[in-house]
Amino acid sequence: MLLSVLAAAIVPGISLLAYFYWKDRYDAEPLPMVLKMFLTGVLIVIPIMIVQRGLTLLWGDSPLTFSFVISAGVEEFFKWFVLYHIIYNHTEFDEPYDGIVYAVAVSLGFATLENVLYAFLQPATFGSLMMRALLPVSGHALFGVFMGYSLGRAKFSVGKKVKFHLWLALLLPLAWHGLYDFMLLTVSPNWFWLVVPFMFVLWFRGMRKVNRANAVSPFRLLKREEEVKS
Repeated sequence: MLLSVLAAAIVPGISLLAYFYWKDRYDAEPLPMVLKMFLTGVLIVIPIMIVQRGLTLLWGDSPLTFSFVISAGVEEFFKWFVLYHIIYNHTEFDEPYDGIVYAVAVSLGFATLENVLYAFLQPATFGSLMMRALLPVSGHALFGVFMGYSLGRAKFSVGKKVKFHLWLALLLPLAWHGLYDFMLLTVSPNWFWLVVPFMFVLWFRGMRKVNRANAVSPFRLLKREEEVKS
C-alpha cells in the first residue's frame, strides 16, 4: 500500500515531464540539465512553504489574497527566479522550446514533492492522488509551459520586447494559477464543473504554445535537411 501511494504521488510528475521532453522535435535538451532543474523545483518547496506561512500570518488567507499572492504569487515567483538565474543565460538554452522544457521541469519538481507531502501528511487515497495528477500536477506543468514559452520569447527577442516577455513569463502563469486556486476556494462543492473545463482550456492553450515554440526553432531547417539526405 505504501509503495502504491508513493508511486501514485511521483509517477504523474515524471510522466508529464517525459511527455513535454519528448515534444522537443529538433534539439532535445541534455537529460542531466533537465533533471537538475527538476531537482531545483523539489528544493524550492521548503522555502516556498516558509514564505507562504509568513505571508498568511501577516496578511491572512482570504480567497483572493491566498489565491493570487500567497499561493500563485509566491510559487510562480520562485520558479521564475530560479529559471532566470540558473538557465536563462545557459548555453544549453539555444531554442525557444528549451524554455518550456526547463520551466516544466522546475514546475513538476515542485508539484511532485508537494504531491508526496500531501500523500503522507493527509489521509490520501490512491483515487485522490489520481485526481491530483489530473488537476494540480498537470496544472503546474501547464503553468510551466506558459512561463517557459515567454522565457523563450524573451531569450530570442531584442530591445524592449525582452523585458516585456520576461514580465509575461511571471505574470501569465501567476494569473492562470491564481484563477485556478480562486475557483477551488470559492465555488465549492461544485468546483468540478468549472475546474475541468478550465483544465481543458489550459491544455488547449498550452499545446498551442508548444507547437508555436517548436515552429520557430532555429534547428528545424537543419532537421529537414538531415531527413532529406537520409
